[in-house]
Amino acid sequence: MSNPVFYVEIPVDDLDRAVAFYASVFAFELERQSIDGNEMALFPFEAGTEGATGALAKGESYKPAKDGARVYFSTTDLDATLARAVAAGGQILYPKTDVGAYGFVAEIEDSEGNRIALHMKKQ
Repeated sequence: MSNPVFYVEIPVDDLDRAVAFYASVFAFELERQSIDGNEMALFPFEAGTEGATGALAKGESYKPAKDGARVYFSTTDLDATLARAVAAGGQILYPKTDVGAYGFVAEIEDSEGNRIALHMKKQ
């Protein structure tokens, strides 16, 4: 089994301020993009290396909080994972969505009320 965590989004109110902070603290550049109507600043990512990547995210569904990071779990079958989540009492908050070269994503509410995101690579 590979590492289960794929990607994390950190909610922000002011993307410029957040990018300046993270670039200063960690000494890396972030790549700005608009993804599905949300402003993003992507952390560096090097294919074939260990570890998860992520982004700073500004949009309607992103609310900064001490307990507000959004964690993406990698799956090889997004439809089956969504079905299992619903069967276990979860709710689909964001349906399976094609995000281009990034693959497919969806979001569920877990048993505790957390927003958990799922990612599947394109075949």
